[in-house]
Amino acid sequence: MKTVTKKRIVYILLTVLLFAVEVYIAKYVNDDIIRPYGGDTLVVILLYTLVRSFIPEKYPLLSVYIFVFAVFVECMQYIHIVDILGIQNYALRIAIGNGFSVWDIVAYAIGCIITGIYEYIIYCYRKGK
Repeated sequence: MKTVTKKRIVYILLTVLLFAVEVYIAKYVNDDIIRPYGGDTLVVILLYTLVRSFIPEKYPLLSVYIFVFAVFVECMQYIHIVDILGIQNYALRIAIGNGFSVWDIVAYAIGCIITGIYEYIIYCYRKGK
């Protein structure tokens, strides 16, 4: 099996696992830390693994692009984009969200820092080979 295919499979499995964790947190965790902040931290990591499923090779600045996207979505929450667009679909309303919080942006930053550190570690490992 080619290395690229193996990487894709790993990222797909991680994406599915992280999605399952996100669903679990959304349905069963009702606290003041894990649900609001842990979920937001994990969601950008989930986006990272999803993108890497399609682009398994190193993609410079991917973590930065995901952070910018997450902040953009958070800003759309600030202006209540789901109400402006009249979105009625429950799942889509949940995915986009409807409450702006600076702390969500901090959680996104933490998640993107984690993926950036991961990229750096992988880069150093491959460089050392």
